[in-house]
Amino acid sequence: MALGRRVWGRARGRRPALLVVWLCAGVAAAAGDGERAGEPIRVGMSAALSGPAQALGLGMKAGIEACFRQVNRAGGVHGRQLELVARDDAYEPARTGPIVRTLIDTDKVFAVLGNPGTPTAAVTAPIANRQRVPFVAPFTGAGLLRRTPPDRYVINLRASYAQETAEMVRGLTTEAGIRASEIAFFTQNDAYGDAGYAGALAALRAAGYAQAADLPHVRYQRNTLDVEGALARLLDPSLHPRAVIMIGAYAPCAKFISLARREGMRALFVNVSFVLGDMLNHALGAAGEGVVVTQVVPPLDAPLPILREFHAEVPLAEASFVSLEGFLAAKVFVAGLLRAGPEPTRERFIDALESGPPLDLGIGPLAPLSRTRHQISDRVWPTVLHGGRFRALNSWSELRGRAGGGT
Repeated sequence: MALGRRVWGRARGRRPALLVVWLCAGVAAAAGDGERAGEPIRVGMSAALSGPAQALGLGMKAGIEACFRQVNRAGGVHGRQLELVARDDAYEPARTGPIVRTLIDTDKVFAVLGNPGTPTAAVTAPIANRQRVPFVAPFTGAGLLRRTPPDRYVINLRASYAQETAEMVRGLTTEAGIRASEIAFFTQNDAYGDAGYAGALAALRAAGYAQAADLPHVRYQRNTLDVEGALARLLDPSLHPRAVIMIGAYAPCAKFISLARREGMRALFVNVSFVLGDMLNHALGAAGEGVVVTQVVPPLDAPLPILREFHAEVPLAEASFVSLEGFLAAKVFVAGLLRAGPEPTRERFIDALESGPPLDLGIGPLAPLSRTRHQISDRVWPTVLHGGRFRALNSWSELRGRAGGGT
C-alpha cells in the first residue's frame, strides 16, 4: 500500500503526467462495485474473434492481455490480478448486445475495454451508459462515441475518424498536389463507413469545397468481399479520381486496390486506421506500394518509450498497430484504477480520469481528460507502404506525382 500512496501522491502533485511505468506497475486496489478484495478485477470485451474481421478482435485481445500479464507479474493492481473476459461477436452488432449484457450482469466485469468496431460500439455505448459501466478505449473513431458533452461512461483513447480524414484532406490538397474535386470515396455500407465519410465531407467543406457531397462515392456490404460493383462505378471513363479515401476493412480494401491497379487505375489509395495496416500489407503484397494508412498509434519502429516496452512484452508474431492500441488501452484502464484510489468503484474510476493530470502513455504530450473531454489522444501518424513495410510519411508532398488519375 505504501507504494500505491507514493505513486498517487506524486501524480496529484506538480508532475504533469504519470510515468509510463506506473501505468503497468503492481500496486494495490481494494474491492468496488460488488467485487470482494483479493478477487481478480474482471474486464470484458466483445470483439470479432472469428470471421472476416477477426484480426481486429484478436489483435486488441493480444495487446490487452500482454499489458495485463505485465501488471499481474508485478503483483497485480493493489494485490489483485487483472482478468480479461473476451467473447466473440464476429463483428455483428446483433450479437454484441447480448454479449455485453452477459459480461455486465453475469460475469460482473468492472468495465468494458477495447471493443473493436463502430456498428458494435453503437450497441455497446447505450448499454454501458444505461448500466453505468465504463466503456474504455473502443477501437473506433466514430463520432457517435464523441458527443458534446461526452457520455460520462465512454472514455476514448484514439483520435477520431473525423481527425484522420481531416489529415487526409489537408495532406492531399495542400501538400500532395491533388484538388478536392479529384477525390473519390470507397466505404463500408454501415455506421463505420458513414462515420468516416461524414468526417471527410466535413473536412472538405471546412477547406472551402462546398461540392463535397457530389464527389464519387461507392460502397460495399460489411463482412463481404463484394467490391466489383463499386470499382466498376469508379472506373466510369467520365470520372478521373486521383485519390480514393477508403473507409473499410482490410480484406475488401485490399481486393479493391488490387483490382483497381490491375485495371490501370493510378490513383492514391488512402485508408483510415481501422483497415489494419499490417493485414492490408500482407493481403496486397507488391500491389501495396504507395498505399497510405493514417494511424492513431505510432509506427512500430518509432523511437518512443512505449515501443520499447511493447516489444518487450508482445511476441513479434503478435506485434501490430492493433495490438499496440490494445496495449495502450490496457494502460489507460490501469491508470484509471490507480487514480481511483484504494477502493475503486466505477464512479470513482470515471471521476479520477476526469480530474487527474494528463496521462503519460509514452507516445508524446496528451491533453488532460475532463467532464467536457473524454478523448485521450488527438494524434494521427500518416504512414505509407514502401518496400513491403510501413514507414512514417513525414510530408504528404512525398506523394506528389504518384497519382495519375483514372485508367
